[in-house]
Amino acid sequence: MKIVFLAPFGIRPKGTVIARMIPLAVELQALGHEVVIVAPPYTNPEDSGLTETVCGVRLRNVTLGPSNRALAVLPLAWRMFRAALAEKPDLVHLFKPKGYGGVAAMLQIVLQRAGLRLPPLLVDTDDWEGKGGMNELHPYGGAERRFYQFQELWLLNRAVGVTVASRALEELAAENGVPRARLLYLPNGAVASAAGAGMAIREKLGIDPQAPVVLLYTRFFEFSQEKLHYLFAEIFRKVPGVRFLVVGKGRGEEEGSLVASAREDGYEQALLMAGWLEPAAIPDYLAAGDVAIYPFADTLVNRTKCPAKLTELLLAERAVVADRVGQLAEYIRDGQSGILCDPDNWQEMAARTVELLASPERRRLLGKEARSYMLEAFSWRESATRLAEFYSQTSA
Repeated sequence: MKIVFLAPFGIRPKGTVIARMIPLAVELQALGHEVVIVAPPYTNPEDSGLTETVCGVRLRNVTLGPSNRALAVLPLAWRMFRAALAEKPDLVHLFKPKGYGGVAAMLQIVLQRAGLRLPPLLVDTDDWEGKGGMNELHPYGGAERRFYQFQELWLLNRAVGVTVASRALEELAAENGVPRARLLYLPNGAVASAAGAGMAIREKLGIDPQAPVVLLYTRFFEFSQEKLHYLFAEIFRKVPGVRFLVVGKGRGEEEGSLVASAREDGYEQALLMAGWLEPAAIPDYLAAGDVAIYPFADTLVNRTKCPAKLTELLLAERAVVADRVGQLAEYIRDGQSGILCDPDNWQEMAARTVELLASPERRRLLGKEARSYMLEAFSWRESATRLAEFYSQTSA
């Protein structure tokens, strides 16, 4: 079977293509299928019009232009549509029911319903985009918000099949009219990888090999900054010599706010801000931590998410203390492969983190089980096998 994945944006620097589309494509190809990704590289415009191979998967970047976002919608959608059909696929799978790819998919459905013989179209969703969802986190105008909300529901209800990255998305799709028979739960998965060089990063950052290190791997917007400041201050108060290693970049002034809070509470010297890192460097930085915290507010956006960053932490054999919200409770077996906390109980997360910092053997066992459970229960190969079967059922 030949399959075209329609990407929501370019391969760099955002994560959906790397974290979700590439692993699925790789495993589908290992099963004997051919996958081509068609992307609008507005996030990496230097790749406009170029074709590249990533992990053995061919990725076609359509030509960009015009520069005005509104004027670019139809030309980019048309180019994606044409590039997809030029591959003569057996089916097309859209990732994220919005944006340029979403318009290309809408065009495909409209032309199919007008009588043209075109391949079946499936839709993948890994976030709730519309009302109460990601729409609220972006500085969209009113018309743009309404269009994305319309796109999401229109596409989900007209695709021959819908893959969802979380249980909450599965329920929302069903509540909004998608028959259960056309839904496939397809969470972000795991693949075995080599251990990172944590000690090398500690040496690079000037962290003593014996120092307790709390790791935060984040984009910041998924939780209250006040909660984060409280957690770091409380842990610093109870654990002498603790260091805080923060990997990731916020959307606003979160980093500056954290540094200011650290200065006020006296732990500025314990705070190490690594910022955004190239994907290849991330495993080493994750391995430098002893306990990873994963605060996650109980919001619709978070309940529907399938956080790839959490899967990376668990695969890195980190002992994770996370909030019991949405997909986090699917990935972590509380007390066995990590620790889950009440998202409204800030003290609980601080206390559990302090306990683990004082217990190296407990950390080791949790981390080992975290990796084992991810590889056992969330294998990309198994996901690709189920996806291939779903393709056959829905596009027959």
